[in-house]
Amino acid sequence: MRSEAIHADALYVLGDLFEFWIGDDDNTPFASQIRNEFKALTDSGVPTFFIQGNRDFLLGKRFCKETGMTLLDDVCTIDLYGQKAVILHGDTLCIDDVKYQEFRKTVHKPWLQWLFNRIPWFVKKRIVAKVQSDIRDDKQTKSLDIMDVNQGEVERVMSQNCVNLMIHGHTHRPNTHIFELNGVKTTRIVLGDWYSQGSVLKVDSDNFDLQTRPFDTELK
Repeated sequence: MRSEAIHADALYVLGDLFEFWIGDDDNTPFASQIRNEFKALTDSGVPTFFIQGNRDFLLGKRFCKETGMTLLDDVCTIDLYGQKAVILHGDTLCIDDVKYQEFRKTVHKPWLQWLFNRIPWFVKKRIVAKVQSDIRDDKQTKSLDIMDVNQGEVERVMSQNCVNLMIHGHTHRPNTHIFELNGVKTTRIVLGDWYSQGSVLKVDSDNFDLQTRPFDTELK
C-alpha cells in the first residue's frame, strides 16, 4: 500500500479483503489500521474503489466515507488506459453452486443486513463463527468444478457489458484465460488469494501483469 499503491493512478479492490467483515462498526485495532491505511492512500490523491466480496459484503457506506473509498456495484465496467473492462468479485459467476447462490441471495437482502447491523457486537461474532464453520463443512462436500466459474455465465456477462476483458477474484485460482467470444480474442484474468502470498494485477498503458509474490518480497 505505502510503496506501490501510492504511485498508482487508481486502486481497485475486488472483494474478500477481510477473512470476514462483521460490520462497519468494527473498531478493533486491525480494522482501525486498515481504515487508516486506506485513508492515507486516498488523502494522497489515489482514487480507491471497492467491490464487496462474499467475505466482506457487509462493508458499506460508513467504511467508505471514513476511508475516502468509493463503493462500486457488484458488476462494473471501467476504462483501463483505453481498454474497456468488466470487473467483479466473481462469486456471481459460480452459478453451478446453487446452494451458495441461494445463500448469497439471502444474506444480501437489505432488511436482513439492516437487522444484523443493529444487534450487539458479541452476538454478531457468534453468528459469523457459526456461518464460517458451516461454510467450511459445506466446501468439503463440493467438487472444485462446482465452485469455479461457469463459462457460459462468463460469456453472458462479458457480452452484456460489451467487453473482451474481465477481471475478477473469488475462486483463488490466479490465471489468465484466453478464449474466443463472438469471433474476438477475449481475456479473463483471475486474481489469487491473500493467505500465504499477495496477488496483484498491475496495469499500465502497455501491459497487464498478474503478480503472485510472498509477503516478504517487495512488489516490483
